Amino acid sequence: MTINTLLISSSRVGDTPYLAHAIPFIKPLTAKAQKWVFIPYAGVSMSYDAYLAKVVSGLSELRLDISGIHQHADPRQALLDADGILVGGGNTFHLLHELYRYDLLHLIREQVANGKPYIGWSAGSNIAGLSIRTTNDMPIIEPPSFTALGLVPFQLNPHYSNFQPPGHNGETRAQRLLEFTLVDPLTPVVGIQEGTALWRQGDKLSLIGDKEGVLFCGQQQEIPIPVGSDLSHMLKTK
Repeated sequence: MTINTLLISSSRVGDTPYLAHAIPFIKPLTAKAQKWVFIPYAGVSMSYDAYLAKVVSGLSELRLDISGIHQHADPRQALLDADGILVGGGNTFHLLHELYRYDLLHLIREQVANGKPYIGWSAGSNIAGLSIRTTNDMPIIEPPSFTALGLVPFQLNPHYSNFQPPGHNGETRAQRLLEFTLVDPLTPVVGIQEGTALWRQGDKLSLIGDKEGVLFCGQQQEIPIPVGSDLSHMLKTK
């Protein structure tokens, strides 16, 4: 079986409808997967039922059978029974905390390794990296570990932007990611802008969308990654 993992930067681009821009990214992963389980644990500021309804509406044109993992008495069995896994955005720390709480990390890794498609956006993409140490989120809860799914062997930074508002004196995103690479110079970080995604198909990794990505690793800072780049070599990192 081939790993089939789609890591989307964001649920929206500008004022587009929820997940609308991502439909062309998502559609190829649904060709042989009709029954999906949605993990809403990052959605702290809304009910899980409301979050599920939002996702079902956003993906309605794909005509998928989507249930929320919170609706199932046994979350692990829900993952086993599904054809694919959807993980939404919100707070990455809360998402990872709940995955540890329900003992789902190893099972998700196993299912993805066995060919079950995984689609995440924002926090759902953050947890697909080695750890959540490069998330933009506030640590509102402490998970047992920052170690994440490792579906790709590097760090991710969704919603990447190095914009600094006039008069704002806080660190830019690039400065924050520089701090990470100074502490951990061997681990790459890929920043993905809104409107883009990383798609892993087995040993192939591509940047898709309409904006370049950005690489940070050791002495390499803010290295542009052109749209359509083949990043397969990054799957051979640690």
